[in-house]
Amino acid sequence: MTEHDTSPKARLLQAALDHVPFDGWSEATFKAAIRDAGVDATVARATCPRGAVDLAIAYHKDADSRMVAQLAAKDLSAMRFRDRIAHAVELRLDLISDKEIVRRGTALFALPQYAPDGAKLVWGTADDIWTALGDTSDDVNWYTKRATLSAVYSATVLFWLGDTSEGHADTRAFLDRRIDNVMQIEKLKAQVRESPTLSRLMAGPHWLMDRIKAPARFPKGDLPGSWTAPRR
Repeated sequence: MTEHDTSPKARLLQAALDHVPFDGWSEATFKAAIRDAGVDATVARATCPRGAVDLAIAYHKDADSRMVAQLAAKDLSAMRFRDRIAHAVELRLDLISDKEIVRRGTALFALPQYAPDGAKLVWGTADDIWTALGDTSDDVNWYTKRATLSAVYSATVLFWLGDTSEGHADTRAFLDRRIDNVMQIEKLKAQVRESPTLSRLMAGPHWLMDRIKAPARFPKGDLPGSWTAPRR
């Protein structure tokens, strides 16, 4: 959401941020946001049926959108690909102005009833990073890349929340180690593919994985699963 966004949800979110560090993403915060933003209560409930939970989701997605915009505006061609990924994760963390807001969100999405929302948000962040960096995979790698980055991102956020080092230097070192671990896994996968013996042993799993495809890319505004009647 841009600073010029005057939609009810944007106004509610902006007002809520002053209360989240103290009251969390709670009903108390949502009611305070309605009051401070001057949004009609009926409109607020219609805009955010789950109250502050919907605002927490909007907050996360807004930071993702700003990250994507900044990645698009910068030339990363001189960087190694692993460094581009690290840069994207660091950029995403740098966009957060108050750790307590994220800490409260982490606690919210750790609750069983909201855990699926939290997992979806982290996956969305990983997908946004890979897409912004030009990923064109359309097979099982589409899933493994996002699953791996989701794990790296989640672990890095948890470490970052407790990091008191200057400039979050320890977080950056932690992130580099996690990405190095991922690169070691990729090297192992390459060795399996290049080994005739291991390739034969893995023929069955490889056959199955070769048939897994990434979700189809639909034009903006279109919906997956839509049906068009054939022409007569």
